[in-house]
Amino acid sequence: MGDTTLLPAVAVAIPLLASVLIPLVGRHENIREAVTIVAATAMLGSVLAMLPSILSGNQIALSLLPMVPGGDLALRVDAFGMVFALTAAILWLLNSFYAIGYMRSLQEHAQTRFYFCFAVAIAAAVGIAFSENLLTLFIFYEVLTIITYPLVVHAETPEAMKAGRKYLAYLLIGGVFLLAATILTYILTGTTTFVPGGFLAGSGSRLVLQVLFLLFMIGFVKAAWMPLHSWLPAAMVAPTPVSAFLHAVAVVTAGVFGIVRVAGWVYGMELMASLGLGTLLAVIASFTIITASLFALTEDNLKRRLAYSTVSQLSYILLGVSMLSITGMIGAMAHIPIHAFLKITLFFVAGAVIVSAGKECISDMKGIGRKMPVTVLMFSAAAIGICGLPPLSGITSKIYLAIGAVEAGMPVLLLVLIISAILNAAYFFPVIYTMMLDRPDDEHSLDRVTEPPLLMLIPIILTVVASVLIFLYPSMPFMDLIEIAIAEITGSVIP
Repeated sequence: MGDTTLLPAVAVAIPLLASVLIPLVGRHENIREAVTIVAATAMLGSVLAMLPSILSGNQIALSLLPMVPGGDLALRVDAFGMVFALTAAILWLLNSFYAIGYMRSLQEHAQTRFYFCFAVAIAAAVGIAFSENLLTLFIFYEVLTIITYPLVVHAETPEAMKAGRKYLAYLLIGGVFLLAATILTYILTGTTTFVPGGFLAGSGSRLVLQVLFLLFMIGFVKAAWMPLHSWLPAAMVAPTPVSAFLHAVAVVTAGVFGIVRVAGWVYGMELMASLGLGTLLAVIASFTIITASLFALTEDNLKRRLAYSTVSQLSYILLGVSMLSITGMIGAMAHIPIHAFLKITLFFVAGAVIVSAGKECISDMKGIGRKMPVTVLMFSAAAIGICGLPPLSGITSKIYLAIGAVEAGMPVLLLVLIISAILNAAYFFPVIYTMMLDRPDDEHSLDRVTEPPLLMLIPIILTVVASVLIFLYPSMPFMDLIEIAIAEITGSVIP
C-alpha cells in the first residue's frame, strides 16, 4: 500500500483545481463538462484510495496551516469522516452526469457559474468530512454556505432571490453560533481537536456545557431541525441538481454530520447523558420527524414535498444520537448514506419530470408513468425505501434505530418511528398512485412526454441499484466503517 498522507489534501484540491479550470474553458461546454466529470472521477478515486487504510483501523492526518495551538487548519481521515466523504464523492459523480443532461435539456443560463460553484461546494463538503478539529470544520462549513448561495438563486427570479436571502440569513446566523461554540470550546479546553469519546468532560459547569451544546445545535442549522428549517423548502426554487446536492450530497448532510461529530468526538455519550442532552435531542428530533411529515402531506409541489421529507428524515439521525447507545448511534450514522442515496433518486426523478413533461406539481402528474415507466418505477422504489421497506436500504438504519429505542428504554421513540413510517407512506404512496394509475385530465397532454435523456436516466437507475446493494451487502463498506467509528468513540468492539 502506497503512501496516503497527502490524499486528504488531494481529495479537496481536485475539485478546487476544477473550479479554476471551469471558468477558463467556460465558452466550450464540452470541455467544461469534461473537466467536471474528470474531476469528480479523480476525487472519487482519491477517496477510494484511502479506504483500505481506514478499513484497517488506521487514520490519515495532515496539517495544512498553523492557526492557533490545538486548532490548526488540519485534515484527518477517520472512519466516520470516510462515511460522509465516500457518500459525497459517489453522488457528486452521478449528480455531475445528471446535471449535464438537466442543464442542457432546459438550456439553462449561467452554466459555467453553476459548475464552478458545484466544484467549490464539493471541495468544502469533503473538507468538512476530513476536518481534524472544530476550527477546520467551521472554515469549510462557511465556505459551503457561501458558495451554495449562487446555486440557490440560479434562476435569478424574485422568488429565487427571496429564497436566497432566507438561505443566507439562516445559514450565516447559524455560522455565528457555530463560531461562538468553537471559541467557547477552545476557551474551556485549549483545543478544538476531535477526540474519540469526547474531550469536554470536566471542562466547564453543567450549565455552560448545556448552553454550549445549544450553540452547536443552532450552529448546525444545516441539519434543518424544526423550527430552524424553513430555508430548506424555500431553496427548492433552485435547479433540481442543486436540490439534489442540498439534500443528499453536501449541505444538509454536513449539518447532521456536524451534530454527530460533536456528540461523539467533542462531548462523548457519557457526558451527553449526564447533562441530559439526549432528552433535548429526542424532543427536537421527535417533533421534527412528525411535524415535517405532516407538512409534507399538504404539499402539491413535488420538490417541496420531498424537502419536508428530508427535514423529517434528517431528524432520524438526531433521534439515533439521542438514544446515547451503541445501536442508536449505528442507526444514526448508517442513515446518513442510506438517506442520501434514496433521496437523491427522488430528486433526480422530480427533475426528470420537469425536463420531460414540464410539470412540478403532483396533481399535474396523473398517468405520467405510462410515458416514463422506468423513471416512475425508480421513484417508487426509492419512496418505498424511505418508508423502510425492503429490498431498499432504508430498512437497515430504521431497524437499528428501533432496536436502539428499545435498548435505551425509550419506547416513546419507537412509537415516533412507527408513526413516521405511516406518515411516510401517507405522503409517498399517493404520489406513486397518481403517477402510475391516475388517468390524466387531458389524454393528449402526455403525447410528447418521454423518458429523460440517458445522462439523467442512468444516474437515477444507479442510485436505486446502490440502495439495493447497500441493503444486500451493508458491510461493504459503510457498515464496516461505522463499526470502526463506533468502536473509536465507545471503546467497544461491535460483535
